[in-house]
Amino acid sequence: MTIKTYRDLAVWNKGRELVKTVYLLTRQFPKEELYGLTSQLKRAVISVPSNIAEGHSRSGTKDFIHFISIAIGSLAEVETQILLSLDLGFTKEIDIKEIISQIHELQRMLHALRTSLKGKL
Repeated sequence: MTIKTYRDLAVWNKGRELVKTVYLLTRQFPKEELYGLTSQLKRAVISVPSNIAEGHSRSGTKDFIHFISIAIGSLAEVETQILLSLDLGFTKEIDIKEIISQIHELQRMLHALRTSLKGKL
């Protein structure tokens, strides 16, 4: 398959899936967290596919690598915030198992993409 746009990237599509999963999870958070952890978590997870798209749309490989690195950082934020939601009693272990699995898969994919792109410099 030829990659013509960022929409053709499996990693971007996986990022979108993670956004949907996190949004569904945050529906069960307390209403008083709407402007706290809920908002922070949503911003961080949206950053993942957004940075993949922006990096792919830039003019060069170095830029793409930079934005992939930002997406990796955002994933670390998402994982931390998901674990904090567990610590705070907003979620249960069973509720976050799939999200943590999605995060780890996406981390592996992003690291592999970044390594591949570095080989093209």
